[in-house]
Amino acid sequence: MDFSTLGLSSTIQQSVKLAGYTVPTPIQVQAIPHILTGRDVLGAAQTGTGKTAAFALPILHRFAQSPSPARNNSRPIRALVLSPTRELAAQIGVCFNTYGRGLNIGSVVIFGGVGQYPQEQALRRGPGIVIATPGRLLDLMGQGLVRLADLEVLVLDEADRMLDMGFINDIRRILREVPAKRQTLFFSATMPNEIRQLSSQILTNPVTVEVAPESTAAETVQQSVYLVAKMDKPALLKHLLTSPDAKRVLVFTRTKHGADKVAKVLSLSGITADAIHGNKSQNARQRALAGFKSGQVRVLVASDIAARGLDVDGISHVVNFDVPNEPETYVHRIGRTGRAGATGIAFSLCDPEEMPYLRSIERIMRRAVAVTADHPYPMRSNRMSASAPVGGDRSSGKRFEGRSQFPKRTNNNFSRRFRN
Repeated sequence: MDFSTLGLSSTIQQSVKLAGYTVPTPIQVQAIPHILTGRDVLGAAQTGTGKTAAFALPILHRFAQSPSPARNNSRPIRALVLSPTRELAAQIGVCFNTYGRGLNIGSVVIFGGVGQYPQEQALRRGPGIVIATPGRLLDLMGQGLVRLADLEVLVLDEADRMLDMGFINDIRRILREVPAKRQTLFFSATMPNEIRQLSSQILTNPVTVEVAPESTAAETVQQSVYLVAKMDKPALLKHLLTSPDAKRVLVFTRTKHGADKVAKVLSLSGITADAIHGNKSQNARQRALAGFKSGQVRVLVASDIAARGLDVDGISHVVNFDVPNEPETYVHRIGRTGRAGATGIAFSLCDPEEMPYLRSIERIMRRAVAVTADHPYPMRSNRMSASAPVGGDRSSGKRFEGRSQFPKRTNNNFSRRFRN
């Protein structure tokens, strides 16, 4: 099957071909025909499977086939794509520009952290498509610079992350300003119950498209865990980075301060590293990302804001410097490597307090993560066995016998730390 079988225009097919795509992905095959007919869609697929093209291509096709006439010397906004992060919004904008070359359909990306004047100027040119983060969008709506009365298509990309990041009230405010009669598309890598409940309130008779088991890690990613004391994590990370195969490495930390600290430790050790997180200015984030993409920066250390906002080819390794407390977050993190059928490697550095999080990850994936015991910084305690996967011996049904001896952080304490 190729893109010509999906009913897309020859102009869009040519743009897709120039972008290097030859065969549509499963999410594209299943979602595009429904979107072309105007159906609401609830789409779930793993990261790196082409969700952006799954909604961008049919939107561009429909708008090209039925141009909207100018009203009062301006063109209405016909599609709004909401994104949880600046990086993801920027990448979606690049995709629309790439796929829409040769079409007279303008688009603009708006997000906070930068001056709004260039965005104001772009909006005054009458783009048909707006890609935005909720906060800056509401600011511009309040100033009368964005009007959504003529909106035809609303897209929530990474809808579950929208809820995680506390955007639900912003989304509800935006929904009050858009027409009730519209096409609405939800796309995400996971579909927890909260998202399904929200979708039932917003979508009308939607088609559900799920092309991979929910919260399933990419099969092309080789996963392993290193059991290590918290204080030894920096040293172990530096040791792992001595591998010549670790050419482009993405490291995830639990906090923004932790990302800065790890990047500094690596830089002082002669490893080119930079950090990216929400407290960085947009210019600093763009510089860090550009350096990582170009290869000038070998290691990018990120808080979870980057788990949904990075689309960098050729990431060889993902390292969970801190094990996330939410299993879905783990799936999104390691999905930054092994994309589009490529292979990748994911390491997790797990200290005793993080063991409950690792077990939750194993439960949702329905598989044990193999323990790598051969490293210079093994746990100096007999309470943690490195002879078998943390999830237990599946063949014997035995669980790790020492689990009750590990201290557990309470949810409240962890939540306060995670929000930092």
